[in-house]
Amino acid sequence: MGRLKLHWQMLIAIVTAILVGLWAGKDGAVLGIHLYDVFDFVGTLFLNALKMIIVPLVMSSIITGVAGLGGSEHLGRLSAKTIAFYMSTSLLSIVVGLLLVNLLTPGVVGGEAAGGLLNLSDPEAIAGQLEQVEGRGAADITAVFLRMVPPNIVRAASDGRMLGLIFFSLLFGVFMTRISRNYSQTVLSFWNGIYEVMMQMTLFIMKFAPLGVFGLVAKTVAATGFGAFQPLLVFFLTVVLGLAIHTFVTLSLILRLAGIHPLRHYRAMLPALLTAFSTASSSGTLPVTIECVEKNAGVSNRTSAFVLPLGATINMDGTALYECVAAMFIAQAYGLELGFASQFLIVLVALLTSIGVAGIPAASLVAITVILGAVGLPLEGIGMLLVTDRVLDMMRTAVNVFSDSCCAVVIARSEGEQGVLA
Repeated sequence: MGRLKLHWQMLIAIVTAILVGLWAGKDGAVLGIHLYDVFDFVGTLFLNALKMIIVPLVMSSIITGVAGLGGSEHLGRLSAKTIAFYMSTSLLSIVVGLLLVNLLTPGVVGGEAAGGLLNLSDPEAIAGQLEQVEGRGAADITAVFLRMVPPNIVRAASDGRMLGLIFFSLLFGVFMTRISRNYSQTVLSFWNGIYEVMMQMTLFIMKFAPLGVFGLVAKTVAATGFGAFQPLLVFFLTVVLGLAIHTFVTLSLILRLAGIHPLRHYRAMLPALLTAFSTASSSGTLPVTIECVEKNAGVSNRTSAFVLPLGATINMDGTALYECVAAMFIAQAYGLELGFASQFLIVLVALLTSIGVAGIPAASLVAITVILGAVGLPLEGIGMLLVTDRVLDMMRTAVNVFSDSCCAVVIARSEGEQGVLA
């Protein structure tokens, strides 16, 4: 197994978990040991490992990312246009996902919440926690902003209040660039070191992802059989439809408004899109993306060299859409009717985490964990999302790369470059 790539290991783990879960059932035992308890232990241990790294990983990635944008070489008109484009398209993608998940309700099967099919905890058993999530309305929106500014950042970290941590990290990264260079370089080196350590810890934990996925999937299948796959299929189709609408409608309209022919741009970017789909890595696709944008779309190196590397780090339209749909799917599976404030919080945190956590391995896992923690939902629903994660990861990476390329050509046209596609 160690010689196989991680996604193949996870695929084998999922198939094996389905077979073993069906064979074992909820009462199966070997040598007097209940297999269901073993599945539960392995899956919970993996989820706990993910929770363990969230706070330092999120803080270090956001602080170093924001500080990297604050240098004098990145200031000016080009930077403002690029960041505005990326924020706008990410927000639009989240809104598309939010509308679709409310319309298609993948977490509801036959008029009933799908929590039982997904083997989630009985809502009555965690009623106290869920009551804090449900029923928030527009009047509670002020509470969202109050949570962005925690009175005690240490307590916010210990309690997992991620919205306040994200806001603090953004401010820290911004103002770190405004102090004396001697001090700022020292602080930046410290946070870069933390980030590199957390990356290595993440890679280490992800080596055990196949075992964690096996435990989580086997536990669910042992308890519910194939019933879990019906809501997962609707969830999968909801995400795919959202990605398609964002790619072929939203981004096409933006290209049209900028005077660029969408079909020509799709053809120009085809090699990069295929590479992104096959590798599921925006950073790994970056050289191909730059080549396609410069040679096929006619964008200057001055523009592409700034816009595209920045996009590979902070612009994650597909990831943001997926995070939003996943959080809403889990809420629906618990039978929750989320108010305006809760849905607004999901949109806000999805936007911020798509910026801050996008460059790490298994970014979607960490980001969804952050969102669920911010809203107040239990993390146990993450396990079943891994069943469809690999294919959706390939799709959303292609969307991320295409959005980067759209930004490059739109910015190039706004800067008066003549060789850009028309």
